[in-house]
Amino acid sequence: MTEPYQAEPPPSVVIADDQALVRGGFKMILGAAGIPVVAEAADGQQAVAAVLKHRPDVVLMDIRMPEMDGLEATRRILAAPAAAGCRIVILTTFDLDQYVYAALSAGASGFLLKDVSPEQLVAAVRLVRTGDALLAPSITRRLVERFAPRETTSLLVHGELSELTPRELEVLGLLARGLSNAELAAHLTLSEATVKTHVARILAKLRLRDRVQAVVLAYETGLASPSSGSR
Repeated sequence: MTEPYQAEPPPSVVIADDQALVRGGFKMILGAAGIPVVAEAADGQQAVAAVLKHRPDVVLMDIRMPEMDGLEATRRILAAPAAAGCRIVILTTFDLDQYVYAALSAGASGFLLKDVSPEQLVAAVRLVRTGDALLAPSITRRLVERFAPRETTSLLVHGELSELTPRELEVLGLLARGLSNAELAAHLTLSEATVKTHVARILAKLRLRDRVQAVVLAYETGLASPSSGSR
């Protein structure tokens, strides 16, 4: 006799933003989708405390906040053993290069502008909870154009790249272009399960936490380029 199917519980969320109206709006949107908001925070210090207390699956983190900004709060949260497994999505009105790169380098799993639709917000929370990474297309383009090396860079800058197979290098280059697993599968004519296996092996070989770190590494080593996406 087979056991009854048990749906996975919805991700729990902490919202960190210094504007009460913004927090309230996000909470209402997530609540309507059945996603519980376990705490709210008006600054970075409150965000860190809320995460350590409630241990949410996902944090929606503003960048510009008093006392401690969202970037520093992100660093502290991800460095805390008690917050292991927590994913952070940066939400901001500022579509600026330095914030994008700083947020990703700090360990954020996603970066969205505050003008996203309710459906996109809900999808983002669910996506990063599964361990995937999320970048708005406009942000991915900016990241490539701003931070991809201007000169030829040796791929040996990160020695472990030599451990990747040609197919894994191809997948990493496509990841840097912001392709989802479904898009990777279609592009490479593979199943999504096979793509997930490739991505998991890349992260393990390079000792990276998630896809965002892989994207940053691809730019820094020259594997990704503004003109072709990968080389």
